[in-house]
Amino acid sequence: MQITSNFDGGNILVRDIADPGDAHLEIRRDNNSDFYQWFYFRASGVRDTPLALHIDNAGSSSYPPGWKDYRAVASYDRELWFRVPTDYDGKRLTIRHTPEHDSVWYAYFAPYSHERHQDLVAACQTSPRCRHELLGATLDGRDLDLLVIGEPAADKRVCWIVARQHPGETMAEWLMEGLLERLLDDEDPVARQLLARAVFYCVPNMNPDGAFRGNLRTNAAGANLNREWQEPTRERSPEVYYVRKRMEQTGVDFCLDVHGDEALPYNFIAGPDGVASVTRRVLDLQDEYERLLMRSSPDFQLEHGYDAVAPGAANMTMCTTFVADRFGCLSMTLEQPFKDTADSPHELVGWSPERCRKLGRANLDALYGVLDRLR
Repeated sequence: MQITSNFDGGNILVRDIADPGDAHLEIRRDNNSDFYQWFYFRASGVRDTPLALHIDNAGSSSYPPGWKDYRAVASYDRELWFRVPTDYDGKRLTIRHTPEHDSVWYAYFAPYSHERHQDLVAACQTSPRCRHELLGATLDGRDLDLLVIGEPAADKRVCWIVARQHPGETMAEWLMEGLLERLLDDEDPVARQLLARAVFYCVPNMNPDGAFRGNLRTNAAGANLNREWQEPTRERSPEVYYVRKRMEQTGVDFCLDVHGDEALPYNFIAGPDGVASVTRRVLDLQDEYERLLMRSSPDFQLEHGYDAVAPGAANMTMCTTFVADRFGCLSMTLEQPFKDTADSPHELVGWSPERCRKLGRANLDALYGVLDRLR
């Protein structure tokens, strides 16, 4: 058996794989950081071989509660990702699987490659509704892409949607893919009405360096981008610096920051409730948005999520809170699970790329319902 991760998004350290039924691996830490939880690797020469792949440092990872009731994803073709038996004893995570083919890929969640990201941007920009802007370069020299959908006008609402500040949260870009496809569908009546009254600024991947490096949470400098919004710099967090600069030019009426949560097996929204300047009108809009989203997608729910933050106690370095305060707008964080959804599980695939894409599409229904009241 051979195990490798020297590819886009790969992450694993091989300790001892002499016995495929008792192999020992570790997850590599994000560069210049102690964060780690994302893994993605290929096992080769394993057809019909019972594997027990122990990730020995899982218990000291960034979010150990994320391993409870978790199942890793596997794929033979890197298109269909299915769940495989996985157990956690409080110290190490063990993936147990007997592959049907010579090589198999395992990951924390279905990867979203830089190549697929480029294909997404290329496909979107060919639509007459969309134009592409290059906001700037990351620290590793990668492009920071912005898709502008619709024609700006003074009477139109300005909607910003960003994803994957935390690169290991690949479900965020899967959701963006579904949302963008629907928004660019000229025969979709909701998309047509939204673009008649709004313009969208979409960043499908805020952290392409961290994504390519196989990081969970940080960029090439080791910065957690979702803690950089108050004072971003081109030297440490150019991704946030360039997006914030563009937001200042456009203004913001609506902002959705798409993420994934390691521990909670639910789709939910966290809002700006702890921001001192937030108004009752904005909080009521959030409540209605959530109700509309749940009506559009039963994969979304309202019962489980983060605890409410006391007024004035918000962390103002985060995208949702900073944008809500700076622009006085509806600004929210949408969280998705790495695990399956507890309320609507799918035994084969769990929470999957296609389910992410469908939730992305459903968000346009919710936005349509509140659009006229965003100002």
